[in-house]
Amino acid sequence: MIKKLSIIFPLYNEEKRLKKTFLEINKFKKKNKDIKLEILFVNDGSSDKSAVLINNFIINNKTKNLKIKYLKLNSNMGKGFALKFGVKKATMPWILTIDIDLSVSLFQITKWESSKFLKKEKIFFGSRNLRNSIVKKSLHRFLLGKIFNFLIKKILNISLFDTQCGFKLYKKNEAKNIFSKLTNYGFTHDLEIVLLARIKNIKIKELPVKWLHKSGSKLNIFYDSIKMFLNIFLLKIKYFN
Repeated sequence: MIKKLSIIFPLYNEEKRLKKTFLEINKFKKKNKDIKLEILFVNDGSSDKSAVLINNFIINNKTKNLKIKYLKLNSNMGKGFALKFGVKKATMPWILTIDIDLSVSLFQITKWESSKFLKKEKIFFGSRNLRNSIVKKSLHRFLLGKIFNFLIKKILNISLFDTQCGFKLYKKNEAKNIFSKLTNYGFTHDLEIVLLARIKNIKIKELPVKWLHKSGSKLNIFYDSIKMFLNIFLLKIKYFN
């Protein structure tokens, strides 16, 4: 069972979505009073009012079983770097990384807790492509996902069903070990995590999620897709030569 959990939210200009995130955290805290929580908001160089909102939330939510940290990066470094910085500062035995839009709810972790695999494995990826997952997403995202998975299987020999879901759970030591070596800070940082775990002989277990597409994503389908496909080949050069 998970009794102590660090939750890392990377964010960039998310003032419009933070209110719902705060409500979710409070609901989760009330229904899981036996879990000691550490929330880390990693502000990846935002220029909006995200900092003000987060600091107000911290002031109004000081409780025994809830520790909240606000970490600010001076410039926009990328989601991978924000997660790397958050993992470095996390202190609990389990570390959860999650997207600020809550496309996967915090309450998903309570469903995972009943899984027998939490006693055996040390890294868990939420997968939208498992049979038991419940997913609502657009057709073009579905098709891009299929192409992406085909490429990473052929080029990087990664056979996971879904590497890109932001909902991931790690044992602390494994997370700190892997993220300390991370050098890819864009949307393909997840692929480098898989490759680093492979080098260290750490198995990644995929678990089902309930996932709902939320508007307001920072992903540019055309531009970022090109960058992602290019980064696949760069990872090939780095890890297979």
